Parts: sequence; C-alpha cells; structure tokens
Amino acid sequence: MSVRLGDVIDVLDEAYPPHLAHDWDSVGLVCGDPDEPVDSVTVAVDATAAVVDSVGERGLLLAHHPLLLRGVDTVAASTPKGALLHRLIRSGAALFTAHTNADSARPGVSDALAAVLGLTVEDVLDPAAGAPATDKWVIFTPPDAAEALRTALFAVGAGHIGDYSHCSWSVTGDAQFLAGAGAHPVIGAVGAVERLEETRVEVVAPARIRARMLAAIRAVHPYEEPAIDVYGRAVLPEGLGIGRIGTLAEPQRFTDFVARANAVLPQTSWGVRAAGDPDAVVSRVAVCGGSGDSLLSAARAAGVQAYLTADLRHHPADEHRRASDVGLVDVAHWASEYPWCHQAAGLLRARFSDALPVTVSGLRTDPWNIEIEDRAVHES
Repeated sequence: MSVRLGDVIDVLDEAYPPHLAHDWDSVGLVCGDPDEPVDSVTVAVDATAAVVDSVGERGLLLAHHPLLLRGVDTVAASTPKGALLHRLIRSGAALFTAHTNADSARPGVSDALAAVLGLTVEDVLDPAAGAPATDKWVIFTPPDAAEALRTALFAVGAGHIGDYSHCSWSVTGDAQFLAGAGAHPVIGAVGAVERLEETRVEVVAPARIRARMLAAIRAVHPYEEPAIDVYGRAVLPEGLGIGRIGTLAEPQRFTDFVARANAVLPQTSWGVRAAGDPDAVVSRVAVCGGSGDSLLSAARAAGVQAYLTADLRHHPADEHRRASDVGLVDVAHWASEYPWCHQAAGLLRARFSDALPVTVSGLRTDPWNIEIEDRAVHES
C-alpha cells in the first residue's frame, strides 16, 4: 500500500506546526505533489548535491535547513539550487523543510540535542508566543436566535479548540434596554424600558477573522444593535520555543561535560571548544541547536552552569565571559542539529511503520571540511 506525500506532510505539520516558524523563515513543501505517492523518506540537515543524489525515485527529502530562503527569483537548472530542484523533480522526488518550526516544536531540535547529551529537559530557554492570537466572543441574543447565531459563527471559523470543533457555551439570563429616539427596536418600543430573556453565547475564534465574525453576527442577529464583547485571550505557556534547559543525572566537572559533548555529537572539523572554569560543577545546562549567541543573556538568566550551542562569535562570547560564570560550549552548527534527524525519522517510522522506509542521511553536510591537527592536514 503506497503512502501519499500529503499524508506524510500532515504528520510533519502536526509535529512541527508551520505557525511556529519565524516570519522570515521558509518552511513546508518546496517541490512535489501532495497527491502523488512517496516510496521513501531521507532525513538530513541540509539539501546538498550529495544528499539529493541519495534520494531515490519518488522519495521525499526532509531537510532542516531551507534550500530556498531570501531573495530567490529563479530556480533555473543553470543555478546550483535550481539544479538540485530539477534533479528532484525529474525523479519524481519531493523536498520538504522543517526549520524554525522544528526548533520551537515539542519535541524539537533542542530536545533531540538535550537527549544525546544526557539531559532531562525541564524548561524552554526562549519560550515562543504559543498558538496564534485568539479572542473570546460573547454575544447576547434572543433564545430562539441562538442556534442560527452559533451556526453562522462556526461557518466562518469560530469554535475550534485543539482537535475539537463547534465549541460554544451558553447561559440564559435577564436583560433590559431602553430604546432612544432614532432607534428602531425589534422588541419593545422607543422610550420604554424593555425587560426580556436573552441567551449569552460564547465562542473562541482566531483574532485574524474579527471582520468575518462581526459580519456573520450582523447578518443573522435580529437586533439593530447586538450586544457584543470581545476579549483577547492570554497565551498560556505550552513548552514551545527555542532552546531547552535541562539537568544532568549526576553533577560533573565542566571539562567532563565538554568531553561528553565531544563524544556523543558527530565529529566535525569545527570540533568542540569551550570557555569557562574547567573544575566548575555542572548540573543544570541550557542548549540551543543551531546558532545561539542571541540567547546568551537568556542563558545567563536561566540559572544554569553551562550553555551549549553553535556559531558563537568572539565578541558576544567575550562579553558573556566578562558578565557571567556560565561556561560556554561551542559546537558545529550541523552537529548540534543532526540529532533532530533521528527524532524526525522516528516520528515517521512510528506513524507509517513498514509502509514507508525512512533513512537518516549519514552524509556530513557541515561545510567545514579541512582540519589541522598535530601539524598534519586532514581532509574530509
């Protein structure tokens, strides 16, 4: 039984929701037809030429880093990236990207990094805002119009809570109003206080559909001036965001933790370097897969003894050392994100079992390929 590409995308979008991606990012399907079958999945950090060559016919390449991001105005086969896309398309293969949405998801990139380092995750280093902004709408209506009102609201997108739809809450109570000069009341008369029974209908809805919600209410509500309250809902913590904070099973010296990182992460020319007191005791650690020097201040405030990430620059690291005793561990960008490939592969294997072979690319796509050690030049 073949698996549709669209079915795989549904699983990936559930695990790594697109709305978690940063606004500058480009995630999702790059090429491929969701209605076509997919025979295999290859997971990699980067869509390089060598990785693309390893993707079979009608295969899906799931990459962490976007192939196409800023300033793309051509995918001509005469360009390096365009050539990769043409090769994929000619073989009926597809490319899908999960980038900052996979960074922020739970579990995500930094969860996978924490796991290989032996950390038990307790918190998020830089929490995401959570789900898109939502409102709670409260509308007062005559009881016999409440059902039509709910139907109209659901039709424009209200009433969704997680995996549930058509959600609402209602209660009936006593209401009153006085119609002033110029009013045309449906019930009662101008100049007289009217007391009657009304139903309070409550629903939630995305903030982006406020105009549609208001139009739907006015289209079905019997009153000239419906009573409407709209409350912006606070975003509750969801364990989503960039980076993680975790604890080691047993405290250890900082230099031993650095050695642990070197042992469990894939080897690269960049290697592992660290800054801090070698004998400092480490029990609580912050990690961020990928470039993480923008979160140095968050690491200082997190109550950790060490912060492991990638691409630390000289000046931010120097300023951090002047202001904090939190040890720094700098690893290769690719190495810090490679554990996610196994996480994503496990997700797809659990969902599709033997119906869809899933492979983690063993190719090292870290761009640094020459290292000098003991005065000998090693190339990879």
